[in-house]
Amino acid sequence: MSIPFSSTLEDRYLMIERYSLPEMAAIWTTAHKTDKWLQVELLACEGWAREGVIPQDAIEKIRQARYNAQRMQEIEQETHHDIISFLRSIQEQMGPEGRFIHLGMTSSDVLDTGLAAQLKEAGALLSTSLATLTDAVAKVAVQHKYTVMTGRSHGIHAEPLTFGLKMALWVDELRRHQKRLAEAIEQVTVGKISGPVGTHASVPPQIEEYVCEQMGLGVAPISNQIVQRDRHAHFMTTLALVGSSLEKMAQEIRHLQRTEVSEAFEPFGSGQQGSSSMPHKRNPELCERICGLARLLRGYAVTAMENVALWHERDISHSSTERIIIPDSCTLLHYMLHIFTNVISGLDVDSERMLANLHMTGGLVFSQRILLALIDKGVGRQEAYKMVQRNAKKVWSQTSHGAIQGPALVEALSSDSEVSQYLNRHELDELTNTDYYTKYVETAFQRIGLA
Repeated sequence: MSIPFSSTLEDRYLMIERYSLPEMAAIWTTAHKTDKWLQVELLACEGWAREGVIPQDAIEKIRQARYNAQRMQEIEQETHHDIISFLRSIQEQMGPEGRFIHLGMTSSDVLDTGLAAQLKEAGALLSTSLATLTDAVAKVAVQHKYTVMTGRSHGIHAEPLTFGLKMALWVDELRRHQKRLAEAIEQVTVGKISGPVGTHASVPPQIEEYVCEQMGLGVAPISNQIVQRDRHAHFMTTLALVGSSLEKMAQEIRHLQRTEVSEAFEPFGSGQQGSSSMPHKRNPELCERICGLARLLRGYAVTAMENVALWHERDISHSSTERIIIPDSCTLLHYMLHIFTNVISGLDVDSERMLANLHMTGGLVFSQRILLALIDKGVGRQEAYKMVQRNAKKVWSQTSHGAIQGPALVEALSSDSEVSQYLNRHELDELTNTDYYTKYVETAFQRIGLA
């Protein structure tokens, strides 16, 4: 059976160009992967030379070793084995010294250590992008620290808060992700040069230690034929978790951009077009894209967890999936972080609309404060709740005509003889002051270092 191959090792990996940034895509090219394989092999030879196994004249020639990409493809048609094809393409170009390449090693020594090196590079890009996004959100949080808006629970107006507080919540969450990502990168960026089943019988531990040190990787303290896949699952689920938070944030902006809300909008260029049929459309397409791509990340994370359970010391059921899910996940999250940073940096916040929406229900958002004031006057909680609720229902009935004008809830309560026994009109008016809801905003900002 003939196996198709791409025409050149310079070909990009699977992720389509639309969702790739060049610096991340470069890490996952076949050429870069194969370069990492060569680096592992040559460093292992250096290690053997340090042990006196490879003669000096041989190591000098080995340092010049190169693989032949075209020849690799030809050999793999016969062998159906990428590492064997890689090794043969090198050894065909060499003399007797070629016998020292891959000495005592197994394929996964090269594959897993090379992959760890790629993940180290990819992890650095992801960490930088996540930090950049966190800084961008922090800037918006500080800018809108006291921009009052309505909070919503179940999609329904609840109580006042500030847009800055909403953004500060995101900052705190993104910082947790920075810690998670750093830990996941540390866990996954380990190499192993321990031979066919991890015993080091054919390649001593000092070779492994030398190779990993030179590549800036940790050493898997113990391995079998592979680096254990719980490490990779940890990394992949961390990427999926970051993606889920990005989806949550993007979804929030999508809701705030709805015509009925119109409180915040993702950037929209002067020449941008939102619909092929409706010229007025300004759609939150970037945020929608993030929400869609986050679903892919979660799917890939499930596959990574399925890869943890392998037969005995190793099978290769994980290999085919990892060639897709690891490069794709790194590439997707990097892209998502980039475009969401652009969304946040160019976010169009309509503070006037936020205030208008806050008051569109005639003061219903102040119901709990009024409830608490009645309790403070000595009214039982359930009795007070019923007093406020029956008047709130009257106000809700007015919303069928659109936004309510004026303090309808206060007016209704003032006309309620039972409520009037405890709260006069002046007291009710004072209970609708939004400053009450912002008095501890500074505390929250101080707690996360945004004061």
